[in-house]
Amino acid sequence: QVQLVESGGGLVQPGGSLRLSCMSSGSIFNLYSKGWYRQAPGKQRELVATKGGLTTNYADSVKGRFTISTDSAKNTVYLQMDSLKPEDTAVYYCNFVRRDTQYWGQGTQVTVSS
Repeated sequence: QVQLVESGGGLVQPGGSLRLSCMSSGSIFNLYSKGWYRQAPGKQRELVATKGGLTTNYADSVKGRFTISTDSAKNTVYLQMDSLKPEDTAVYYCNFVRRDTQYWGQGTQVTVSS
């Protein structure tokens, strides 16, 4: 059974930074593309960033502020979030996908407020 465990969410002031972590169990880390999604209250879940091999993609709303990275030795994918804005407030989920199989983390709350 594959599990994705997220950490690093919290409350931060506008302009601040947070780093989210998502650690995977099992031996799937290098076989799957990784991504971060978020869901704000009353809105649909949306893609934030993805990383597959050497390719990374970002939503326009976070380009230049967020960075996705991986550490295969720790089976962990990170999302570094800088210059946070109130509109970044959401529950953030990590996602591993390969062909028609995907896994989701439990979600971690990020709140940007003064």
